[in-house]
Amino acid sequence: MDRRLVAVMALASGLVVANSYYAQPLVGAIAGTFDASTSEAGLVVTAGQVGYALGLAFLVPVGDMVERRNLLRWLLLVTAVGLVVMAWSPGWQILAASAVLVSTGSVVGQILVPFAASLAHDDERGRVIGNVMTGLLLGILLSRVVAGLIAEVAGWRAVFMCAAVLMLLTLLLVRALPVSVPATNAGYRAVLASVVELVSDEPVLRQRIAYGALTYASFGVFWTTVGFLLAGPAYGWSDARIGCFTLFGVAGALAARAAGSLADRGYARHQTGFFTAVTAGSFALLAVGEHHVVALAVGVALLDLGIQGTHISNQSLIYPLRPDARSRLNTAYMTCYFLAGSLGSVLSTLVYFGAGWRAVCVLGAVFPACAVLLWIRERRGRHAPPCDGGRVQTPTESPLWNSSPDSRST
Repeated sequence: MDRRLVAVMALASGLVVANSYYAQPLVGAIAGTFDASTSEAGLVVTAGQVGYALGLAFLVPVGDMVERRNLLRWLLLVTAVGLVVMAWSPGWQILAASAVLVSTGSVVGQILVPFAASLAHDDERGRVIGNVMTGLLLGILLSRVVAGLIAEVAGWRAVFMCAAVLMLLTLLLVRALPVSVPATNAGYRAVLASVVELVSDEPVLRQRIAYGALTYASFGVFWTTVGFLLAGPAYGWSDARIGCFTLFGVAGALAARAAGSLADRGYARHQTGFFTAVTAGSFALLAVGEHHVVALAVGVALLDLGIQGTHISNQSLIYPLRPDARSRLNTAYMTCYFLAGSLGSVLSTLVYFGAGWRAVCVLGAVFPACAVLLWIRERRGRHAPPCDGGRVQTPTESPLWNSSPDSRST
């Protein structure tokens, strides 16, 4: 696969997904502009999360039904219009309503990832997925920094105007994508119903959903509350400085690119245990980081390394399951993934204000620790297959594995 095409997909994914996160560091400024409470302005962030979830559930499956490049063009145009409305909103209510529209259209990255998986050869699919996903995660991490810097210079409205311009530039990038052939001629309702059927029929998908949900929940736990810690008495940092702190996560995201190449060599299942363990172990450093910034920074890098490595491993195993339904596979996986992150975010806020930072770190470690236990159980099941009527089943004969990419390829 042409490296320039991979770079285009990675860049487009990062630019678009950032739209759902620009508002997070701007809540205080938005509240001041509209003379609203912080909780009212915070509904803009919540609206963005709702919109993204709607896009995952109802727009991403359309990628299997229509020509993807045209779909991406329409989504980018709608997103650009929504960003302009956000920039000129006369009140926080219209701003929140526009945030739903923008975030719904910002699932472009989740359409591009299965698109990239379809274009890649079997022996490079993991690396391609890893590169595109790295671009997407960098967009998430850097969006807060960019929003904070632009708002400090030109105000929060300028953030959304700049984002709208970037969407128009992304339209030019999309022109470089090849024309795709729809994978199914089924109707919209049938396509949505088939998402549930995929989860029911594919045990590997269910397992990878579990790994993804358990690790991304810890992402929500940490990134929701670390701002409270850094702005509190222990550090007393400004919003701009807090935003720059997210750059430590970039190191972990870049290091996780290696997970894709290793997955291409057949190590996706093996490395899952390593990455989930790294995610769980990072919270030991993050707990120490309550008063030591170096430990906090290293812990952030390890956290994002573990989460992104697990995510890339998961997707490298999911997409080969049904080549004709990759967008729907991504819908099933990412909807659960995103909901788990939202759950972690809600729980961490309650725990932080109820029991403090150390309790947040315990909560964050519990989720990936469960993923490690799940991986151990999986490995034991593969090495010690059950008996069936007195005859020992091989792993490929076991119903648990009969839908794995390994068994299908052989």
